Amino acid sequence: MTEEPAHPIVRSSTPVRAFDNIGDVAAVAVFPDRQRMATNSSDGMLRLWDLKNGVMLKEMDGHGAAMAEMALSRDGQLIASSDCAGYVFTWHGETDRPVTQAFKAHTSSCSLAFSPDGATLATGSSDSTIKLWSTETWQLQGQPINLGDSSSSVNCVRYSPSGEHLAIATQYAGIQIWDPVKKHRIANLGQGAASLVWTSDGTRLLSGDSHSIQQWHSSTWKQVGDIWKSNTSYPRRFAMNCNGTVVASLTTDNHVRLWRLSDRRTIAIFHHSDSPYCVTFSMDGKYILAGGKDKKILEWAVPEHAWPEDALKDQATRQGQDSDTKAKSSYTEIQDSETKACFHSRLL
Repeated sequence: MTEEPAHPIVRSSTPVRAFDNIGDVAAVAVFPDRQRMATNSSDGMLRLWDLKNGVMLKEMDGHGAAMAEMALSRDGQLIASSDCAGYVFTWHGETDRPVTQAFKAHTSSCSLAFSPDGATLATGSSDSTIKLWSTETWQLQGQPINLGDSSSSVNCVRYSPSGEHLAIATQYAGIQIWDPVKKHRIANLGQGAASLVWTSDGTRLLSGDSHSIQQWHSSTWKQVGDIWKSNTSYPRRFAMNCNGTVVASLTTDNHVRLWRLSDRRTIAIFHHSDSPYCVTFSMDGKYILAGGKDKKILEWAVPEHAWPEDALKDQATRQGQDSDTKAKSSYTEIQDSETKACFHSRLL
């Protein structure tokens, strides 16, 4: 029996849609309601967009420096954003009103991550500390996690889906796994990374640097399989779809590359007009959205053959559910957008 030929790589330089921003787009995230998108920008604005009509809904001015990092809580009720001066701004996801006054979290741009229950916001920055903030009082929860000297500069922080682990990507001091409650270090992996993403079941952690993507098993903290490397370009940032089957990575040659997690095969290569900084998937995994230096958010369709057969059947089942059930399942089955992609951009 002959093996069926692999699908050819889809290549495109024409997106399905383009959203015109004003400043460079540093971060992008999709709300769990699947109707809205949030973007962070170098002009100091956080913007909300209508995904159905493609129009901007609102601009929120942080009155700070250029916006850099951004996070959404899993239920979409909280938005957190940081600027390049280390201030954190928070808004309510439904009313779009500020939740609290901006506060100085670090001395420079910081990575942000909400805990799965939304009770804590973790921030980490170049000062080698991770701070945990109560989203009820917006006060620090105990002493910061101190990683040590300047070699421990924090690039990315990400909670596991259960909230049991906090993964911290540093510049040179490895990828550190901590218990966020006891503030105890559990493991130290690899050499360092710029981006992190967990699979939706929490069994795997993917890390990416300027040269490769690695996969780690959360029960042993050992590397899974070989290191992923591109023959033509280096992955910089990446995101994973809701089913944990497809990875989208940004590359140094202005492309967004789609990989299938099971066999690491390249599925599609989309050309971004200029230096993409951030990427995420739509909640149903059918589209990817990437923003960057060209002051645009570009949307591409994910090829159907990117989805394994089981994932397609599962998606068809979900689409057959009534809207209330589907909305409820989106909170339990799909990680929030900020967990899927680490928006550590630094606006190259």
